[in-house]
Amino acid sequence: MSKKIPISVLILLHDNAGNVLLFNRLNPDGFWQSITGSLNTPSEPPFQAALREVAEETGFRLLPEQLRDWHRSVEYEIYPHWRHRYPVGITRNTEHWFSAEIPADSVPTLSEHSAYAWLSAPEAAEKVFSPSNREIIVQWFSQFQAALARPDAA
Repeated sequence: MSKKIPISVLILLHDNAGNVLLFNRLNPDGFWQSITGSLNTPSEPPFQAALREVAEETGFRLLPEQLRDWHRSVEYEIYPHWRHRYPVGITRNTEHWFSAEIPADSVPTLSEHSAYAWLSAPEAAEKVFSPSNREIIVQWFSQFQAALARPDAA
């Protein structure tokens, strides 16, 4: 098995009513998250990796114009129990953020997860284990609420 590239994507799937789609990891169970995944090759653009990961993990085929590139990346320390997946000496990962609005109550085809749940953004932010996943949910929800409060939003 080849080693993972320490560059990944995080894709927040949400509806147009303030809800977020989360997934329970197969291993370890109880780790809820948005869609994530590493680049397949060093030359794979993160945008393409995001489209690929959504399709692989949910069965949803997003059009490129549906995917929002946040033009944001965060670097974090790889949990010690997952470092064996990476080349020797790699301890940090760079994660690129994306999001997409999908129809409310869309039902994914699970391949890498044991369960999914549509949750309000505040509930989802509480449930995810990853600080960066929590941060994108909070930021997205703040933007969502601000858009609703605009007079032209009606």
